[in-house]
Amino acid sequence: MDRLELEGKWNRVKGAVKQKYGEWFDDDKAFAEGKFDEILGKMQEKSGRTREDIEREIRDWDERSI
Repeated sequence: MDRLELEGKWNRVKGAVKQKYGEWFDDDKAFAEGKFDEILGKMQEKSGRTREDIEREIRDWDERSI
């Protein structure tokens, strides 16, 4: 397992914890952040790219759609 795959797994776990916190305390922001972290973690694991690269690409998609 390489470093990027391990970071991806960590982001998935961190995302799951934030989602659970959001459910328990009715915190929609924490839940949404957790979902985003989980998705980024999955993308990291599958692509072998850094979180920063993936976030940059998502921002670029968003800017082009405006």
